[in-house]
Amino acid sequence: MENFLEFIKTDNFVMTSAILNLILLILVIVLMFFVINMNKKYIKFMKQLGKGENLDEMLKKYLKDVEEIKQDNSEIKAYYTKLDYDIGSSVQKVGLIRYNAFQNVGSDLSFAIALLDRENNGVVLNGLYGSESSNIYAKPIKNGISTYKLSEEEEEAIKIASQGKEFQTKHKENKF
Repeated sequence: MENFLEFIKTDNFVMTSAILNLILLILVIVLMFFVINMNKKYIKFMKQLGKGENLDEMLKKYLKDVEEIKQDNSEIKAYYTKLDYDIGSSVQKVGLIRYNAFQNVGSDLSFAIALLDRENNGVVLNGLYGSESSNIYAKPIKNGISTYKLSEEEEEAIKIASQGKEFQTKHKENKF
């Protein structure tokens, strides 16, 4: 340990320290130029990759756009969910039976029509056409069933409507 302390006090130590500091200073300057050069190359590369624009700014813009699109998609999803709910209660299924209610009246002018939603709720209308008078009766339908007594034609119209979403019609021969 004493040898080291004596060496520190000599001129050789000062010269060695000065040379070592000079070498470190030169190394720091070289590394600084190397970093500056790499930074220029990086900026040039990013501009080439971004076709003249700063790639970092482009990425920030794209991220902002993605967030806006996510928000728009969320609003669209909420809208179509509400729309799907609203459509569920609209008339989606129609069944129609045309028939002759009376023998002396031709052309199938009497009818039973069922107008149902997705859950088979709605109404069945029965129009009786006679030579002296015409009447229309309406009966509510819940889950394909009515609390009122249904005629054969009304039941058939409900059955046709319940089978699918398309409009279906059927003709039936004279009733009376």
